[in-house]
Amino acid sequence: MSLSETFILAVLFLAAAALYASVGHAGASAYLAVMGLFGFAPVVMKPTALALNILVAILATVKFYRAGLFSWSLFWPFAVVSVPAAFLGGAMMLPAHWYKVFVGVVLLYAAVWMFRSSRRSVSTTIPKPPPLVVALVTGAGLGFLSGLTGVGGGIFLSPLLLYMGWAETRATSAVAAPFILVNSIAGLLGNFSSVQRLPANIPIWGAAVLLGGWIGATYGSRRAPAPVLRQLLSLVLLLASVKLVLGR
Repeated sequence: MSLSETFILAVLFLAAAALYASVGHAGASAYLAVMGLFGFAPVVMKPTALALNILVAILATVKFYRAGLFSWSLFWPFAVVSVPAAFLGGAMMLPAHWYKVFVGVVLLYAAVWMFRSSRRSVSTTIPKPPPLVVALVTGAGLGFLSGLTGVGGGIFLSPLLLYMGWAETRATSAVAAPFILVNSIAGLLGNFSSVQRLPANIPIWGAAVLLGGWIGATYGSRRAPAPVLRQLLSLVLLLASVKLVLGR
């Protein structure tokens, strides 16, 4: 990979990390989208997205925790089963074509969620805790999907918490960040055999997402990001989704 391509990817990863971290996410779906647009192989995409995810999720978790927004009682029922499920999903590798199609569908979902979240008004409904059994089953499913695709799971957990009225917006971000962290670690450990396929440029991209994650998490733990930024990101996710599904 040329120096210019490495730099372009670093800038794109930084921007994605900043925007995602502002809502308690780590950016895996955006990293996958960028790598898909640049023609990365699936065996490289998955561990790279998980590795970058871990770095940003650490920052987001710390920032939202320090802001006093984290809820252990909301977090643990989803996480306790999701971790082993993410490890199992990480250990599995779909055939290259089907992985791209599957990730393309996930990115399409992420694009729709990102666009809709930019238009969502602040809810005035008082949150209610989820039923324990529902949280456990849901966590297992999200964890497996996280490890299988390399997305971390926050992109699925956040809309669920908001739609079901289990948490308000900033509390959702505070729970999504550590959920992504533990599942990304488990998924990468499950996919350990592919860690040797991490690109040589991963230290540069890691530094970029750390900077972007710090900016985004600092901002997001205090206020919501501008809607237009989420709308632009949804367009990138949509383009990458189409490219991966169509195989072009």
